[in-house]
Amino acid sequence: MAVYLSSLFGSPSIGVYSLATDKVVIIPKFVPIKKAERIENWLKVKLIHTTIGGSVLAGALACANSNGILLPHFVREEELETIKSFFEENITVMETKRTAYGNMVLANDYGAIVDPRLKSAEIKAISETLGFEAVQGEIAGLPYVGSLAFATNKGVLAHPMLRDSERKLLENVLKVPVDVGTVNCGIPYVGTGLIGNKYAAVAGSLTTGPEMFIIGNALDVVKENE
Repeated sequence: MAVYLSSLFGSPSIGVYSLATDKVVIIPKFVPIKKAERIENWLKVKLIHTTIGGSVLAGALACANSNGILLPHFVREEELETIKSFFEENITVMETKRTAYGNMVLANDYGAIVDPRLKSAEIKAISETLGFEAVQGEIAGLPYVGSLAFATNKGVLAHPMLRDSERKLLENVLKVPVDVGTVNCGIPYVGTGLIGNKYAAVAGSLTTGPEMFIIGNALDVVKENE
């Protein structure tokens, strides 16, 4: 188990472009296959090599856990078929004007926190897809919970300005320990620069040694030089 460093499209914001669960990792098809397979091997999951709606911003547009995947309304049929060929659980296309579900939902296999501005019908669809009741909440007083924190089945890393009441909500809903930190040399929006699962974490290439140490502890993985 390890914390690795990587970049996608020359950017350290790997959480914007990709996402992972304990079963799959979604990486845009424009990423060279060798690089995508390296991340696949690090995370010990199946690679889904696809765009979403023709966009490389898979991590911002989609949200997933082992039970389901949420996709924006403009996902293409061929992309949907690619995802279905690797993922047999719930797949929901959200027929709403909102698109950045990766930024609006923070989830693991135990629970989900969602942007409080989402409508009840959206929250119901999210709950049914991910397998449990989603709960509205904020992180650091802000609604973009998916970009403000990162969750696996072993831990949560959240924005350094996380409030005590928010920490308690995260712990109660996601049922794992919660810590705070940054990525990519001080970026507090940790969800933008981090992907991972119970096996390993991959942080943006600008992430410092001290940040990697905190990530490793928060997500219960250890730093590994590769």
